[in-house]
Amino acid sequence: MASASFIILSASFDYLFFATILYPTVVGALGGSWFLLHPTIGITAMHMQLLPSDRVIIFDRTDFGASNISLPDGKCREDQYDYILKNDCTAHSIEYDVASNSIRPLMVLTDVWCSSGALMPDGSLIQTGGFNDGDHVIRVFNNSCSSCEWEEIKSGLFRRRWYATNHILPDGRQIVIGGRRQYNYEFFPKAMASEKAYSLPFLVQTNDANIENNLYPFVFLNTDGHLFVFANNRAILFDYSRNQVLKTYPEIPGGDPRNYPSTGSAVLLPLRIANATVASAEILICGGAPKGAFMNAVNGKFDGALNSCGRIKISDSDPKWAMETMPLGRVMGDMLLLPNGDVLIINGGSNGTAGWEYGRNPVFNPVIYRHYNRINSRFEVQNPSTIPRMYHSTAILLRDGRILVGGSNPHTFYNFTNVLYPTELSLEAFSPSYLDQDSSRSRPKIISPMTQTRIQYRQLISVRFTVQNKVDPNTISVTLVAPSFNTHSFSMNQRLLVLDVGNTTKVVGNWTYEVDMTAPPSGNIAPAGYYLLFVVHQDIPSEGIWVVIQG
Repeated sequence: MASASFIILSASFDYLFFATILYPTVVGALGGSWFLLHPTIGITAMHMQLLPSDRVIIFDRTDFGASNISLPDGKCREDQYDYILKNDCTAHSIEYDVASNSIRPLMVLTDVWCSSGALMPDGSLIQTGGFNDGDHVIRVFNNSCSSCEWEEIKSGLFRRRWYATNHILPDGRQIVIGGRRQYNYEFFPKAMASEKAYSLPFLVQTNDANIENNLYPFVFLNTDGHLFVFANNRAILFDYSRNQVLKTYPEIPGGDPRNYPSTGSAVLLPLRIANATVASAEILICGGAPKGAFMNAVNGKFDGALNSCGRIKISDSDPKWAMETMPLGRVMGDMLLLPNGDVLIINGGSNGTAGWEYGRNPVFNPVIYRHYNRINSRFEVQNPSTIPRMYHSTAILLRDGRILVGGSNPHTFYNFTNVLYPTELSLEAFSPSYLDQDSSRSRPKIISPMTQTRIQYRQLISVRFTVQNKVDPNTISVTLVAPSFNTHSFSMNQRLLVLDVGNTTKVVGNWTYEVDMTAPPSGNIAPAGYYLLFVVHQDIPSEGIWVVIQG
């Protein structure tokens, strides 16, 4: 049995009390541990973003009745669009403090359902769009204070954005791509007040009639400054500044859809920097639902989820997909980059699709994907959770290397009884095996630089750390991870850089070592902003520190 001590906050937030929850985990050959942090946070975690303050912004939607957590100070919100409650005195957003394991309710004024977002270079969260009164709204959450609230820009978007994707660009702006019946893109902030949206016919071409299968497109910044955009079953390399398609990639083998509602997930595999260049950029896409699965689910037939993954080197002159088979089929899974460069595949179901009541058979076991291993030896099944994480579940990486997991609400409203998968308000943490106690002596601890250190492109920086064990210099690396915005099985702006350290590891004291790293060379490889820096030894990462890359 594993246990975790945590704070439970009452729905009224009038008082706090402490408790210890015993949470069973499977032991043996499988890796990783699960801990229940809160049996309820009051809302269902449909969207999550880690801030540089080590707080996590979480929100669901405002139009489906009262949540289980009250707004502070008797605040209420009038909402003509709420289906069942026009005067709502409950919160639909919270701030989760990782260090204290505590929760603060936040007031969001307009509907944030199925929206998108990313951190700006100054660490503030920019969240875009939503539903009804929220579909043209831009919301700002400032990272700089412990009592900040949401600020809203009512008509910040030129077009309605619902199920769109955001990405930070090398110049610090965000691009917002697509959304339901939006075959275009726009920027925030805008170059001028009159700037409008730009047409993107690729989103028309990838739209399946009456199904879509191209919402929440997978968008990644390539190392040449252009965007890789994947929707449905194919992709383009896109020059957003000239509104020009530079390359059309081959269709993923099998032709099955990978985007909402046939929801798979995707990551840009770690970018290794050597001599100020990245030799290749590679995308991994896993899971989803087969052709026809959505309409079958609507009619009560729940097809098995896809168990295939596709890898493609998008920087190659003649790129081709290489296909692999997961040990478990999965739809609505999340793919997260771990600090040591492994990929975690977590959450989701083994039948059906995304959407109201269309998923079946939760996949409780996460899977680790070790991208540098030989093919057929890359997947490793992990210990299971006991909580279904279906449609509208989320997962993000924390600074200490754990994965924060929450959400699951496959219903139109909050439904806790007489349904197959009740609305889930709990919050868990998954600890990969690199956090096991028997790895503690090999785990680095960063001494310097200090957290929140600001660095320049190409700057040479000495990183000092301790390890309570013999160190093999060949197993030391330094990684940077961009904190991502997670919703609907996709982590927007997710990026991991393996920095150039050469063979510089040297002993500077008892169990104390130093390595010289070179900061990323440009905004094409690492857009300016906040990153988590980790020292990795024998695939075991340190706790991260925040650094700020200045453009």
